[in-house]
Amino acid sequence: MKTIRNEEFGGERPLFATKSLRLENVTVHAGESALKECKDIEAVHCRFEGKYPFWHVDGFKIKNCVFTPGARAALWYSRNLEMSVTLVEAPKMFREMQGLKLDGVKIPDAQETLWHCSDIECNNVEVANADYLFMHCNNIKLDDWRQQGNYSFQYCSNVEIHNAVIDSKDAFWNTDNVTVFDSTLTGEYLGWHSNNLRLVRCKISGTQPLCYARNLILEDCTFEADCDLAFEESTLDATVNSVITSVKNPSSGIIRAKGYGEIIIDANIKAPADCKIETL
Repeated sequence: MKTIRNEEFGGERPLFATKSLRLENVTVHAGESALKECKDIEAVHCRFEGKYPFWHVDGFKIKNCVFTPGARAALWYSRNLEMSVTLVEAPKMFREMQGLKLDGVKIPDAQETLWHCSDIECNNVEVANADYLFMHCNNIKLDDWRQQGNYSFQYCSNVEIHNAVIDSKDAFWNTDNVTVFDSTLTGEYLGWHSNNLRLVRCKISGTQPLCYARNLILEDCTFEADCDLAFEESTLDATVNSVITSVKNPSSGIIRAKGYGEIIIDANIKAPADCKIETL
């Protein structure tokens, strides 16, 4: 593997189609597509300032690097990425990618990040301003995850999340096969139109949670007082170890809770309209 140390590049495609290359303490200045169509790339203690530095790359490791805001849309159409201890200030990262492992990564401007990606593993990652994060992604595993940003995980499938703090309005809409363990979920309209959403030992807050869901499972979760009008038109099996402020027109299944502020069953309830509502 060839190594380049302590150098600077700029302009368009300065390292185009390079293979088996290690970059150490390298700065890529303004320009475009510095490492396009490359393979087997390692970057350590590097700084990326130009647009689209890694497009159509197969096999790359990035460690202790910085992507400045100018490096927007930095990693698209690529495969087999390992990124660790890296600061990503650039927006719109990770599109149309397969095989991503992120560890110790911080993304303070994560708007429209991680779209149409698959086979994703993240550990000890923090993201902020993360509106529309994880659109149309599948096969996701997250642990020690911290997130602020709305409309996340829409149209995702096969997701497993542990030890997360997720502050996101409209999270998990239209998802399929999502399980969340030991996490705090804050935001309005959680999990609408989801299928096979399972929440285990989660703390939930926000108005109108978990409506229009199919095959919803809650195990030993707690609801904050602002969780009102829950479970409308949902089919579910839920155990909630707290009082639920209000439940409205669940379709079928069973709800068990410490108590209920209000249970609303009116003429708008959808068939089969046979949900059992019990007190623990």
